[in-house]
Amino acid sequence: MSGCTSRSSSKRGRGTMAAIGAAVVAAPLVLLAVSAGPAGAADGAVWDRIAQCESGGNWHINTGNGYYGGLQFSAGSWRAHGGGAYASTADRASRAQQIAVATRLQRAQGWGAWPVCAARAGAYGEAPSAPKPSTHKAKPKTKAEPRREARDAAPHKAGTGQAGTGRVEAKAAPAKAPERPPVQADRGSRGGDYTVREGDTLSAIAEAHGTTWEALYAANKAVVGGDPDLILPGERLAL
Repeated sequence: MSGCTSRSSSKRGRGTMAAIGAAVVAAPLVLLAVSAGPAGAADGAVWDRIAQCESGGNWHINTGNGYYGGLQFSAGSWRAHGGGAYASTADRASRAQQIAVATRLQRAQGWGAWPVCAARAGAYGEAPSAPKPSTHKAKPKTKAEPRREARDAAPHKAGTGQAGTGRVEAKAAPAKAPERPPVQADRGSRGGDYTVREGDTLSAIAEAHGTTWEALYAANKAVVGGDPDLILPGERLAL
């Protein structure tokens, strides 16, 4: 009996040590897997999930709280990251244009720009690459000019063949909305330079100086960087 007990105890001891050894080996592997986390970029639908959380998925919302569009940009953040090339505020831009600006904002500030909704949307890593949207601004709708009306026009009198005076006067067209003042060159000691102001775009600057945005971008690529849609206030461009 004593010999059986000794062998049984020995087997249990070896089994216990083996289990402890396996746990010691497995623990670092678990910690490594947890710390590593997901890699790469978030999936392409992450912006729709964030917009659903931020604005109920309404990409053109403006509730008057100082934040605009599906991803709830402030006016300052929108312009600082190139949104002025598309619209004055995010709610006036398309979904694709808002995502393009959001991608630049995420690369600058990370997902913390949307601290609650990015976490709920499962955002991680880098922002997914977005197709380049159209840079054409949406034209504001204008009321059609009212039709000209005859003044003091009388119908032909029966049997006389005489008509009324037939004098026509056009109503004045409605006043147009004031346009943004044209871009003016900031010519310093070097001459032909322009300092970017808030809300400027390469297209607007080029048009004001009789050139194309492509030529302006080519001459200032070292200043602007790889994205011609993103120019920042204070940058000095050669004309």
